Amino acid sequence: MPRRRRSIFFLVPGGFGQQDLMNDEEVLSLIRRQFASSRLVFSVCTGAVLCGAAGILKGRQATTHWTTLNLLPYYGAVPTGSRLVVDGNLITAAGVTAGLDGALVVVSLLRSDSIAQQIQLSIQYAPQPVFQSGMPDTAPPDVLRAFNESYLPVQLSREAEAKGFAKALGIVA
Repeated sequence: MPRRRRSIFFLVPGGFGQQDLMNDEEVLSLIRRQFASSRLVFSVCTGAVLCGAAGILKGRQATTHWTTLNLLPYYGAVPTGSRLVVDGNLITAAGVTAGLDGALVVVSLLRSDSIAQQIQLSIQYAPQPVFQSGMPDTAPPDVLRAFNESYLPVQLSREAEAKGFAKALGIVA
């Protein structure tokens, strides 16, 4: 029987579609298998809660989009407010733009700092945000309030889901 090659890298993306996959055992099993066999597993944004649903965050430091950071303990993770966290073979990035930072770290770990820096230069990645509303503590109060109001149904749904996973995983959060 041919020997299975070990994966080098596995990406778990997030976004609103993540919720549709939270109970998809085929997806969760794939994440578990890749976590066990890959050199690096990299989640971006709410991909971290998919990793949590797969049971691979227990006892690990992790980050995710700021709207779901408070849910990580339900999956056994130790949340950090960092843009990027490297914990063993698990790399988690906060929001979508933090995914660029994480991708450069992945390249650095798999190839070298120099190659990562060359890529950064080639894509002209030198962030200078037009507005300072990328985080709740820097967003104007009216912008934060409007966002929170529009996001509330998603937040409540994700929180209920996280509590269900905590119970299933035997985690007291």
